[in-house]
Amino acid sequence: QVQLVESGGGLVQAGGSLRLSCAASGRTFSDYGMGWFRQAPGKEREVVATINWSGSITYYAESVKGRFTTSRDNAKNTVYLQMNNLKPEDTAVYYCAAQRIWGSLDPRSFMYWGQGTQVTVSS
Repeated sequence: QVQLVESGGGLVQAGGSLRLSCAASGRTFSDYGMGWFRQAPGKEREVVATINWSGSITYYAESVKGRFTTSRDNAKNTVYLQMNNLKPEDTAVYYCAAQRIWGSLDPRSFMYWGQGTQVTVSS
């Protein structure tokens, strides 16, 4: 089992920044690829970014490329999502998730999920 707890969400004006953190406990954190997803009201959950076990490979959705950066610190069992130049359309609940084999963007390949943190961007 891996337990994931997100933090860092909040209310920010358009153009602002937030840094989300996802702290993991349980099994060896570095065994897992990690992903960030978001879900806005009335919309399906979508992948935002993923990162492999070592942090050497990342993926970003086109909608956030150039604005968001994901990183991880395996010594601290934590993965981060730095979000810059936020837009109102970034408003959503953000989730982190863990997958045993990094690469798939399908949410069903992620075995463990956090409870989510709300990000609200005002115009």
